[in-house]
Amino acid sequence: MSVTVFSHARIVDPSRGIDETGTVIVEGGKILAAGASALNQGFPGGATVIDCTGKTILPGLVDGRVFIGEPGAEHRETIASASRAAAAGGVTSIVMMPDTDPAIDNVALVEFVLRTARDTAEVNVFPAAAITKGLEGVEMTEFGLLREAGAVAFTDGRHSITNALVMRRALTYARDFGAVICHETLDRDLAAGGVMNEGLFATWLGLPGIPREAESIPLERDLSLARLTRGRYHAAKISTALSAAAVARAKADGANVTAGVSINHLSLNDNDVGEYRTFFRLSPPLRAEDDRLAMIEALRDGTVDIIVSSHDPQDVDTKRLPFADAADGAIGLETLLGAALRLHHNDEVPLVRLVEALSTAPAKLFGLPGGTLKPGAPADLVLVDLDEPWVVRESDIRSRSKNTCFEGARLQGRVLRTLVAGRTVFEA
Repeated sequence: MSVTVFSHARIVDPSRGIDETGTVIVEGGKILAAGASALNQGFPGGATVIDCTGKTILPGLVDGRVFIGEPGAEHRETIASASRAAAAGGVTSIVMMPDTDPAIDNVALVEFVLRTARDTAEVNVFPAAAITKGLEGVEMTEFGLLREAGAVAFTDGRHSITNALVMRRALTYARDFGAVICHETLDRDLAAGGVMNEGLFATWLGLPGIPREAESIPLERDLSLARLTRGRYHAAKISTALSAAAVARAKADGANVTAGVSINHLSLNDNDVGEYRTFFRLSPPLRAEDDRLAMIEALRDGTVDIIVSSHDPQDVDTKRLPFADAADGAIGLETLLGAALRLHHNDEVPLVRLVEALSTAPAKLFGLPGGTLKPGAPADLVLVDLDEPWVVRESDIRSRSKNTCFEGARLQGRVLRTLVAGRTVFEA
């Protein structure tokens, strides 16, 4: 059985509160030891020793919100191509959204995703199943059967459920199966054809705006239902100070709620739309700088639990259009860590907290086996040079779609090697 030793690395493992120089020993797909104490164990005979002086080892990232085109839109992204992009970004586990064609709303499609991932993917792929059939917000799916088949969460992906009774029932039934309901909140009537954040910049560009309240009002409803049902509720992507305050109040009340934020809403604001750049048309839209700073503060203080890439591949046909006609969404698997490390380099969020939100917390939220470097855990880890600069270039993107918000961006912090179950799936 092969043994690999990563010596003299900075080891950051939020699951054990560790940030220290030490050694990681990997054997048979598992972590044998990780930390300063591992230095004293000696290396097993015949081990492959890799000197990691000046480098950092993190638990593999767990991305809790990834849209993939397979089945139905393989020209945008397949499970295989998404997994290659994930590996290059240090992401070892992805939670796949049910927004496919057909939607992942029955056992056969959950099994299709798991089988295809097993045969073609280089990282762990965990399907989330639809809350409602066809993502239509009306008739609930078979939670018990879907959970048994391997669904790790329930969500209607990009779609918001307008019917409060359906949401109440979903939270109640999911509670009985120990499952989490993930929901992206958008009041379609309030948004009313809006394409970017409502504010001065939208007015300058002559584009219809989406008010912050279009996100926070349905979110407040959901949080009230979470209190009522005692179900596990996850606000999939919040983007405003109003939403962060609502989540903080719900947590203070003892509700079983968590929240996520996309890396785009931590890194960018509505000014980045610039000259109608459709790669910056997102849902929720990029907000004002005050809201971006509020998201960073919410991440730092724990109101926001996890960071997601919200990887959403769109092709030329859906993006090379006038801004108001373009589809929402941007890819993000390959830039997730590099963009997040800006917060570390700017001293806005401590590194341990950042890694927790990218890895340990999402693994715990969805009940996944990764997110830790403790002995006995799967050897899902990433070797990073936190200081190495690099430029995001379209020619280097491994995703089938190229709609990144960070094209041409200079990032600091490069993935050098990614391991899944002890096997190297990416090496720079």
